Amino acid sequence: MLSPILNKIGTVFIPVSNIEQSRDWYCDILGLQADGDIQFGHIYVIPLNGTGIVLDSKIYTEHNIIKTPLFHFNAENIEEAYTFMKKKNIDVITEIEHNHYFNFKDPDGNHLMICKC
Repeated sequence: MLSPILNKIGTVFIPVSNIEQSRDWYCDILGLQADGDIQFGHIYVIPLNGTGIVLDSKIYTEHNIIKTPLFHFNAENIEEAYTFMKKKNIDVITEIEHNHYFNFKDPDGNHLMICKC
């Protein structure tokens, strides 16, 4: 039986407390211009290759902060990515594990991951 639901993730929502500050922070670590529009006063779509990310300040509460990474950002050189994040004073919460990935927090405490591709 075929499904009307595509086997593709369209976007991932991340709850953030301050849409402007979060937009600037995420765009900075991803090397992107923070020049897109904030939609409806609470949504910023980060322009990525592949599955997108939507920052949303309307869904933010302390109870729905992401405590386990739901996805990972790719990096060709995990050591270089780790050093980059440390130099930016990002809250890196693990060392590089199995020479393959590490976890960090955004300013709201959402747990995120960078993984060697």
